[in-house]
Amino acid sequence: MSTNSGALEITNLSRSFDPCRYRLNGTTMGTRYSAEFYAPLGRNVAALQTNLQLAVDRVDAQMSLWISNSALNRLNRAAEGEWISVPEEMFAVLCRGLEIGELSDGAFDLNVGDLVNLWGFGPRGNDDERHDKPDLSYPAHLAIDVDANTHMIRKRAQLSLDLCGIAKGFGVDELARALERENIQDYLVSIDGELRASGEKPNSEPWTLSIERPDLHRRDTLISFNGTDIALATSGDYRQRRFMNGSFVSHTMDSRADAPVENDIASVTVAAPNCMSADAWATALMVKGLEAGIALANEHQLDAVFVQRKNSDFRCFGTGGFCDPELESHLIQR
Repeated sequence: MSTNSGALEITNLSRSFDPCRYRLNGTTMGTRYSAEFYAPLGRNVAALQTNLQLAVDRVDAQMSLWISNSALNRLNRAAEGEWISVPEEMFAVLCRGLEIGELSDGAFDLNVGDLVNLWGFGPRGNDDERHDKPDLSYPAHLAIDVDANTHMIRKRAQLSLDLCGIAKGFGVDELARALERENIQDYLVSIDGELRASGEKPNSEPWTLSIERPDLHRRDTLISFNGTDIALATSGDYRQRRFMNGSFVSHTMDSRADAPVENDIASVTVAAPNCMSADAWATALMVKGLEAGIALANEHQLDAVFVQRKNSDFRCFGTGGFCDPELESHLIQR
């Protein structure tokens, strides 16, 4: 579980009683979370910091493969056919993951834990310790039963579930809910680039949101736009990757191929009402590739930006709201 090593910044925007800008951040899931919001001067920020940290710690404790006694690891160790009770939060994540797995015809698959380890991205994987090839005969959405009344899960096959493609987005949603419980409606919360924005800045200014340029060597912005009441999540090949057998491999797994994703898509960003859904859909579209991914996004009316790597250049394609001419004009190589 993460320790509370957060930081605080307060900016007094004027001499009046206008809201102040607060910035809180801390550690979670091997990275950092941040929360920027507006509230009157004098808020009990220590309590807010504690609540934010507890929110992401709860997600990590339930859904991490790196925590041996996490609810996810207990489910993975459970025998085939055994009904297992899981926490409410993890149950919601599992159900949404299984739903998107079905809607994407297995492009998003929770049954990739062994595959992630096989390629060195999981808690057991490394160059010196390779594992037997995992059995991926059953995508998770075809091999799990759920009982919504009792929050019970039953595996009908020996699965190795991994929630990394959806749990971080859910963590962002939990940060948002922690602020909303304190009657804070104007905020921008994020975990390592996955974000959710609500309300607006003072003077009715919208939030400025950005999609990162999928550059292997430096951080830069590909496009920026104004938005609110929106969540953004990105799946890409340019951050978490490993050099193996003479080439780089992505951390995103395609269980249909029993291997990491290998196509010309550098990144996919999805906008959705919640970050959990955006996170999972971004992974599914990344796995699908450009042509099939665009078709899937259009089928489900998803707002998505596909960034195709062409040698040292990029080509961008938008679906849904990202086909808007004003945004489309920014989808160019800079």
